[in-house]
Amino acid sequence: MAAAKGNTTNWFAIWISIAVVVVLVGLGGLVVFLNNMATAPGAAPKSDIVNEETGAISFGTGEEVVDTYVDFMCPACNAFEGQFGEQLQSAAADNEITLNIHPISILDRLSQNTNYSTRAANAAYCVAEDAPDAFLDFFNLLYANQPAENSTGLTDDELAAFAEQAGSAGAADCIADGTFSDFVADRTPETPPGPQGISTPTVTINGERLDLQAGGAAELAKLLGIG
Repeated sequence: MAAAKGNTTNWFAIWISIAVVVVLVGLGGLVVFLNNMATAPGAAPKSDIVNEETGAISFGTGEEVVDTYVDFMCPACNAFEGQFGEQLQSAAADNEITLNIHPISILDRLSQNTNYSTRAANAAYCVAEDAPDAFLDFFNLLYANQPAENSTGLTDDELAAFAEQAGSAGAADCIADGTFSDFVADRTPETPPGPQGISTPTVTINGERLDLQAGGAAELAKLLGIG
């Protein structure tokens, strides 16, 4: 009488199956990680003058709150700063207002593929983190030396040189690395839109957007005591 064959375990097939499962789990984890990286918010500057949620760079403690949203390539922003910048900064220094400056980027298309608006806004946050007391001087230097639209804009080295001139000697690596470029990209769509969408300069007083072409400039002048 023939002996019955015993059941044998196919360990090779089992280990192959386990290996396949491990690979699939690993791929799934990688996909989740990459998706999270793609949707994660940009790193925020760590500074006493920066609101990490809104991107506002703040000065003064006055009850009247003025928010300005500016693009460093924008000629209209430069004109606005020429008209109101000194008075806004002075009123904030005297705690007559709270001034929130939001560097944003909507004009990268006008810098011959150098993304100057983003790079300049990133540089502003680099200075705000490295040397908060130097920020307004740097801000003013960028507008005093504003490149023309459709130019390549200032180089990273030039931005770093202006940062050092303003008093921020440690911002160069941050500027070159574009450390806060994603943060700029995240904050830009939060700009209060006008009839034509997001534009610069955008100005709000206590959260109410001003129409600078239809009485808004006069309202701001009145707030600042400009005759």
